[in-house]
Amino acid sequence: MKRHIISILIENEAGALSRVAGLFSARGYNIETLTVAPTEDASMSRMTVVTSGSDEIIEQITKQLNKLIDVVKLVNLSESTHIERELMMVKCRAIADKREDINRLCDRFRGNILDETPTSFVIELTGEKSKLDDFLKGISEDHIIEVVRSGTTGILCGERGFNT
Repeated sequence: MKRHIISILIENEAGALSRVAGLFSARGYNIETLTVAPTEDASMSRMTVVTSGSDEIIEQITKQLNKLIDVVKLVNLSESTHIERELMMVKCRAIADKREDINRLCDRFRGNILDETPTSFVIELTGEKSKLDDFLKGISEDHIIEVVRSGTTGILCGERGFNT
């Protein structure tokens, strides 16, 4: 089971997201993460779906996605050189000597402290999934109050764009 990042250019219409998600659920395919946002063209949105499966399953998914009327174009970023990132915000307890430890960890992972109170931090980090997971391992579970993650998004490397 290989992890795949499928980037979809989709018409910015009501129900488009629902139709894509419905395709996955109707066939029993799991969506690990899903991000959607408008593109530079207000009539289009860019959807990034992270899923796992064999090459045959991913081929079936892409064929089915291409049949949807709202889908303009799609590419499996995992098949090309690409950059992927995820945003994470972590709210953690930061009391006494633990504050300095969390500050050092934040510096090591190039995180930004967005909010600081006498007893807590809200930290923002971006990077690949593994980097964010490693950061969380560096903070003991009893200090984590809340974790919010955006899900993976990605872009192809080089001059080639992903537009119509």
